[in-house]
Amino acid sequence: MATTAQPSVETIRTRLARVDDPELDESIVDLDYIESLTINESEVTVTLVLPTAWCSPAFAWMMATGARDELESLPRVTTATIRLEDHMHQEEINRGVNERLEFEEVFEDADDDIEAVRRTLAEKVRMSRQYRAIGALREAGLEDDQVVELTRDAIDLGDEDEAGADSDTVVVYLADGAFGVSVPAEPIIEYLQKATEVDIVTQPTDRVFATAEADPIAPEELDRIQHRARLTGATVTGQGTICEGLNRARNL
Repeated sequence: MATTAQPSVETIRTRLARVDDPELDESIVDLDYIESLTINESEVTVTLVLPTAWCSPAFAWMMATGARDELESLPRVTTATIRLEDHMHQEEINRGVNERLEFEEVFEDADDDIEAVRRTLAEKVRMSRQYRAIGALREAGLEDDQVVELTRDAIDLGDEDEAGADSDTVVVYLADGAFGVSVPAEPIIEYLQKATEVDIVTQPTDRVFATAEADPIAPEELDRIQHRARLTGATVTGQGTICEGLNRARNL
């Protein structure tokens, strides 16, 4: 009877790279949160160590369950076990994640349910990415009224989808498609991924950009919206720098 080959370390790490620190908007692989990987045929064990033992249990939970679910979506993985170490709530999180419990079952006194926290963080990330995308469009020469009225069907990502575009630029069509403007691909693609995830963009004719409250943006309000989004982005960048420093200190 033929046996299915076990997944490679590269395959596991590639799949784990899809899991982001929900506050920093960066992959747990790039952030060096993966302490170790063990592959035993179709069973995978991942050890996570975060920069600080006091990292929010909700954030740690999201990363641990995200890693588990991503790995178990691989055809060659039947069971993924996640071990969080050096965290003040590691016992509760490890038990809950690996026993498939709900966050609220493990942390009964939590102020917010995990989905509310997830939505808040996702919107924070969206606004940070929106700041970069709008900045790229402005630098490419678009006027503010063109930016705020831009719809999804006016953006041509090329032959690849949002997750795999390999061109350095995308084309934004203006004046009902009369002409196109080349714009750096990365900030546009990253923004569209998050905007789609949080249901800002669900239809081809949807406006691409919105306020933090998911309302349309008026041209005269764009500077104010960008100012708020820049502050959000600065917070994410600052927290990322702190975490990077804590990671270096932990690994000395």
